[in-house]
Amino acid sequence: MTNGGTKPIVFSQHAADQLADRGTSREEVIQAVRFGARQPAKKGRIAYTKNFSFEKEWKGRYYRIKQVMPIVAEEKEKYIVVTVFVFFFGGEK
Repeated sequence: MTNGGTKPIVFSQHAADQLADRGTSREEVIQAVRFGARQPAKKGRIAYTKNFSFEKEWKGRYYRIKQVMPIVAEEKEKYIVVTVFVFFFGGEK
């Protein structure tokens, strides 16, 4: 079984609004919840982290890896993505 199980994943308005600005997509967030590493987060929530090969520029700088970290509230019938953090690694000058 995958980390995030098979419950539906829904996005809060805040999380949906932030995707493009933070450099990720709904699909990457879903992949992070389903297959990423799970760890406790504040307020009883869950943080999932998953690294993706990136190999391109973001905001004027080249990066090899993008890490997507959705913060999720788990309910009985669904996961709610509350917000999403994105980190970029392996930049070259």
